Amino acid sequence: MIKMLSAEDKLAEIKNLYYHTTRATIKQDFAKAIELLKSMPSEEERERVAVYMDGLSQMRSDWARQAGGKVERKKWKVKSKKEREKVGRRE
Repeated sequence: MIKMLSAEDKLAEIKNLYYHTTRATIKQDFAKAIELLKSMPSEEERERVAVYMDGLSQMRSDWARQAGGKVERKKWKVKSKKEREKVGRRE
């Protein structure tokens, strides 16, 4: 049986990830924290973990920079005005 985590359990898990992450585990820990954050239904709950999320993000960036690597980021394609207008006409 899969146990559903309460908001307090999710907060505790993100705090645990923050305090116990290492260079070797930061990518996995950050990804898990993101999934926990996305599963929180209220803005109030997400605000409570914001400081830990910011800290994890900062550690990920710092350790990637120290290792000479780059932080992986999603690339978003920005549509031109013409492309946006074309899409708008189809809808």
